[in-house]
Amino acid sequence: MIRGIRGATTVDVNEKNAIVEATTKLLKETINQNNVTPEMVASIHFTMTRDLDAVFPAEAVRLFDGWANVPLLCSSEIEVQGSLPFCIRILMSVNTTQAQDEVQHVYLEKAVTLRPDLAS
Repeated sequence: MIRGIRGATTVDVNEKNAIVEATTKLLKETINQNNVTPEMVASIHFTMTRDLDAVFPAEAVRLFDGWANVPLLCSSEIEVQGSLPFCIRILMSVNTTQAQDEVQHVYLEKAVTLRPDLAS
């Protein structure tokens, strides 16, 4: 089966290092909490709010050993009035035997407000 693992985090500034570090932390938490290996991953879709444009968040994955062949896509989050600024989101599609309710979605920093029911 394929399952979607969702996650989000925020940064305080629109700077390359901040975005890469926050995305790396989000990815590591998602990978660790769900026991994901690169071979399990069908793709990862990243979005960022339009106030972030210093780097592609997918650049963080390129720093992970063994992840070079994972398909990555970046896009802009749609603009909604009052939405959380400086936000990076991921949707990781993985092949797994985990049931839907066993998947651990990861929300960090100010992004815990997006889905407090799923934040750990």
